[in-house]
Amino acid sequence: MPDTLDPGARRAILDAADSLREEAVETLARLVRCPSTLGREASALDEMARIYEGLGLAPRRVPTVPAELADHPGFSPPLVPYDGRDNVVAVHRPGGGGGKGGRSLTLQGHLDVVPEGAADMWETPPFEPSVRGGRMYGRGAGDMKAGDVSYCMAFKALRLAGLQPAAEVQMHSVVEEECTGNGALACMVAMPKTDAVIIPEPGPGMDALYTAEVGVVWASVTVSGRPAHVRDMQSGVNAIEAAYAIAAAFKDYEREMNSGERIHPAFRGLNHPVNVNFGTIEGGEWNSSVPTRARIGMRVGVMLGRTAKETKADIERLVAEAARDERLRGARVELEFKGFMADPCAFDTEAEIVRLARRAHAEATGGTLRDYPATGLTDGRHFVLYQNTPVACFGPDAQEIHGIDESVGLDSMHGITRTIALAMAEWCGVKRAAAR
Repeated sequence: MPDTLDPGARRAILDAADSLREEAVETLARLVRCPSTLGREASALDEMARIYEGLGLAPRRVPTVPAELADHPGFSPPLVPYDGRDNVVAVHRPGGGGGKGGRSLTLQGHLDVVPEGAADMWETPPFEPSVRGGRMYGRGAGDMKAGDVSYCMAFKALRLAGLQPAAEVQMHSVVEEECTGNGALACMVAMPKTDAVIIPEPGPGMDALYTAEVGVVWASVTVSGRPAHVRDMQSGVNAIEAAYAIAAAFKDYEREMNSGERIHPAFRGLNHPVNVNFGTIEGGEWNSSVPTRARIGMRVGVMLGRTAKETKADIERLVAEAARDERLRGARVELEFKGFMADPCAFDTEAEIVRLARRAHAEATGGTLRDYPATGLTDGRHFVLYQNTPVACFGPDAQEIHGIDESVGLDSMHGITRTIALAMAEWCGVKRAAAR
């Protein structure tokens, strides 16, 4: 892959990126202060629109409309309505004359974050960013607001260097990466296809390049029993104990799915790539009453080589079989699918945009993007599976994502900014910036 940037332009871009380091940290802090959990993303979306405007771009909203997406194979059943939280996109189109146009690019990232959990367990409040030991702490700092900031600062670096991408660059800020992926799907469907996509998702304690990712199916099981006083508990049906029987069946399934012969070669060497997680549980009314109802919410991983549809069928079978357990005699069992219905995917690690990202990262940081087969998932699957667009999914060192005291390494975030700036300039080509 030959260099397409002259040394002076490369140096100017990197110097400009370095000058933006403090601004990047301040911008990340503003985004972290937006408590953009499910249904509450509006403040972060508004902030992202302001950031795009500061880049000289005109943001526009892209709604997520289930009725328009329901027949798409990448659609997942939503958990909450989409009113008031439309995705935000912006598009750069090269202006002025001269220069040879390059290849188009999408820069994409999600703004939604998972709930903070027990706020009293955090060293500092989860939505009040804190910088300690070269890391920024706060919910969403790593996953993935640092990546959002990185691609914006990378674009700004080209502008500060007196340059602009010589091809179209789209920027997508989306919702629901953490539960459906429908925000990314809506933007992908609404926007023209580009030649490549960069998604700066975080790495687990390292600068990482995603090589593959599992799929995910979300389901909930509700067991309705028969209440009774504990003195007559044998006459009742304990919904919580019945739910335990169902949970045990899924843990047996988890062990089966992690057996050696079922693991795709892309995940070989990982101890436990397919996970069944019981993320929520609720039920019961009184310590001295046999509980009437119990509900378990679960996340079931899908190994590469299988589909979400096949896993959904597995879940239906397991629940039906568990319902015949003696502990469930007389109980009513209901199964519901809302949230992720997502297929796994493998990224083309030999795609030109991926090879370019590796090379740009080595130049920008002196380090290496380490291969990462992810036991979670990203929005990258939409572009790979349904658009056949090459995706370079790589990002900064993040720790404790979805946990307590989530953080991102600020040196690492800066390195990703430099990487994206070089990769964008080389992929799209550059020309002198148009007068503003």
